[in-house]
Amino acid sequence: MIDFTHTAARARPLDVRWIHGSPSAKHNTDPDIQVHAYDEHTFILRQNMAVHYEAPFLFLLCGNERAVLIDTGATESAEFFPLRRVVDGLLTDWLARHPRDGYHLLVLHTHGHGDHIAGDGQFADRPDTTVVGADRATAWRCFGFDTDPDAVAAVDLGGRVLECLATPGHHEAAVTYYDPATGLLLTGDSVYPGRLYIQDVPVFARSIDRLIEFADRRPVTHVLGCHIEMTAEPGVDYPVRTTYQPDEPPLQLTPGHLRRIREALTELGDDPAWRACSDFVLCPHT
Repeated sequence: MIDFTHTAARARPLDVRWIHGSPSAKHNTDPDIQVHAYDEHTFILRQNMAVHYEAPFLFLLCGNERAVLIDTGATESAEFFPLRRVVDGLLTDWLARHPRDGYHLLVLHTHGHGDHIAGDGQFADRPDTTVVGADRATAWRCFGFDTDPDAVAAVDLGGRVLECLATPGHHEAAVTYYDPATGLLLTGDSVYPGRLYIQDVPVFARSIDRLIEFADRRPVTHVLGCHIEMTAEPGVDYPVRTTYQPDEPPLQLTPGHLRRIREALTELGDDPAWRACSDFVLCPHT
């Protein structure tokens, strides 16, 4: 049994050169999916921009009894986006180092937008696998948010227990995941270095308030969203549908960015205009 509870979470370096597209398709030599082993039991995956311009990040976390894959990317076809093959390979290697029987895979989501659920079908017939739908009725019932939207739900991977919060505002079924073993706060499309599309500003503000309060009470090492859309120049984002981003900032943000987002929301007030800040752009729905 792996002990995930008695070692304090520490911030591991994330000075990763993420795949970021290429000037032309014929020059693309990057893999369809980049895999970064954050530690022995935690993997960060990024979809290649040459496959889909959204280039979302996905997360695979292994516990003693099961692993969880959070989000399945922007492309349905396994031919162009071999997510199941990559995940199966990672789990095969992990189980070779940590043998056990009946190991299960749970597929969850940060929210239900198409660039986060497109690969679900690749896991539909996978043995020992549960895919939880990303629509609000299904996802929130799984977490118990349908009866208590303010609950902190637990997802037990076997000695590695994730804490999960309903954080709507970008999407009605948005969920944020916190992993005490690593200190990673996985915020989906609610918080990341890019355009924060806000479906409902007051609801989004309440979710940010909740994340600030939550992070104040826990050791958060990195805040990791699912995209990079900013350039290295503060306040400047890449255009929508960009497929080549050679000057990206890091993926990781800090709990301090939660407060900066909240301050920007206060300054935004009732103004529906987009507001560019150094590390993100507020994009209220109009």
